[in-house]
Amino acid sequence: MEINIYNQQGEVIKKETINDDIFSILPKKEVIYQVVTAQLSNQRSVIAHTKGRSEVRGGGKKPWKQKGTGRARHGSIRSPLWIGGGVTFGPRKNKQYKKKVNKKVKRLAFKMCLSDKVRDQHLLVLDKLNLSKIKTKNMIKVLNKLPSKQYSTLLTIDKPDNNIIHSTANIPYLKLDSLNRLNVVDILKYKYLLTTLSTIRLIEERFQKNNKLNKQETSKKKIIKKETKYNNPPSLKASVSKKNKQ
Repeated sequence: MEINIYNQQGEVIKKETINDDIFSILPKKEVIYQVVTAQLSNQRSVIAHTKGRSEVRGGGKKPWKQKGTGRARHGSIRSPLWIGGGVTFGPRKNKQYKKKVNKKVKRLAFKMCLSDKVRDQHLLVLDKLNLSKIKTKNMIKVLNKLPSKQYSTLLTIDKPDNNIIHSTANIPYLKLDSLNRLNVVDILKYKYLLTTLSTIRLIEERFQKNNKLNKQETSKKKIIKKETKYNNPPSLKASVSKKNKQ
């Protein structure tokens, strides 16, 4: 697959081929939904916490005797029936929202989101991004010349650059992320994904390394299974007992 490469003046300089295994995968809603829900739930912090009748201060003494007063029987003024008493079935701090997703599923969802941006022509790749000084106007000029213009845009860079970091800080429709922090939720949240050609090549390299490691792991597992079969043959007693049963 080929994509257009832009310069900072918004002109198409050339076309570059990108890996089809990463940037041309059909999306599956189930996979993306699983990763997005896991990421959002892992970001949740448990704040709401109510006290039960044993945690509320006071209420150690019986308010009045059991019989003879004509009133309903009570054992504590901190009962959930009383004002200022404990809360039954209220939110607690010990609740866990964390969810686990396999690495392969995360990588697959990431590829699907990138492929979706390429399919919709919302992936904009620059040959390079250089700013001579810290100036928000200069960064806005670059954005206005590109197809994204003032739409919500996610900018990713492979190396930290102070001029870019400070120039993008006050642009409300632009978010800057490093390659290491790039995730599925941010890619889906913003309409355009703006990056450089060097970051695209880095993404391709990382996924190729992961594929090689996965292949090596699977081959090792197969070898171990074969070795266990040959090293642990079935015993004679087991074979004899099987014949007797027959």
